[in-house]
Amino acid sequence: MNFGIDNDILITIASALVAALSFAAFALPFLNKTEKKERYRAVIDKRRKALFEATRSGAMNKAPVEESVSARESIAGLYRMQKLAGDMGEKVRDKMLQAGIRNPNAPLKFMIAQVILPLVFCGIAMFFITASGKELSSGVILLLLFGAAFAGYKLPGLLVKNMIMKRQEEINLTFPDSLDMMLICVQGGIGLEQTVDRVAAEVAEHSPTLAEELGILSAEMAMLNDRRQALQDFARRVGSGGAKSFATALIQAEQYGTSISQAMRVMADELREMRMALAEQKAAALPPKLTVPMILFFLPALFIVILGPAGIEASSSGGH
Repeated sequence: MNFGIDNDILITIASALVAALSFAAFALPFLNKTEKKERYRAVIDKRRKALFEATRSGAMNKAPVEESVSARESIAGLYRMQKLAGDMGEKVRDKMLQAGIRNPNAPLKFMIAQVILPLVFCGIAMFFITASGKELSSGVILLLLFGAAFAGYKLPGLLVKNMIMKRQEEINLTFPDSLDMMLICVQGGIGLEQTVDRVAAEVAEHSPTLAEELGILSAEMAMLNDRRQALQDFARRVGSGGAKSFATALIQAEQYGTSISQAMRVMADELREMRMALAEQKAAALPPKLTVPMILFFLPALFIVILGPAGIEASSSGGH
């Protein structure tokens, strides 16, 4: 009984698989863009709903309402945090916002983690010290326990700092182009709120982080009576970089009555210069970084290519 598969069937199956993979490779980018836009819209809709609830309840003089909780839960979480750590809790809250963590209970969880993780790491260190069976002096044991506790205390901060750096890098990379689009819209007679909302929708495919922050800024400027407070909250969430300078420039333009388009034009020029300076800095730092890889990988291969034939010829002549 012959169970062999005909070559025509194999070719047909292979062609079908290649066609399916080609279609998937073509369709996945569009699906990814749609998913990013839906996520951006969901974040903005939740913020608008939260702002509306906060406005209706008269709680807008409290902490900003976050996306996943009601205004009452947000204010209660901020109150517990401030009662626990005072001004330090406010700084932790700013770090959470800059890392993209908008849950108002996140600062409290962060500080609890800084208390619990050192104890956990000390317990793990004691377990390994006991399991090793080696006789260690009390000074070495205390040093190991102190190191474990210090690592447990610093770990949450390092994770949050890494998230902040990634978000700020993404925002700083895409914000100059977004500012150019804002300048075009403002010069075309579109209001600032509509400009920010339109630019946020345009950059949602390329930078979801910047789109979310600009969308939240647009929602707050539309719902709040104080545009300056909305810009200050935007600068607080972003933390640093061109976006924070943009918010500061708009606040000063509104305070002193200068033209918003002129402020945006100046900011766009400054951000282009900053981006060029950063590119030149990275280019200047490249040769020192390449020194070690060249020594380890390039030079040995070069020596083998140059001295290898001479060594082979010398060994061959020596054998004769």
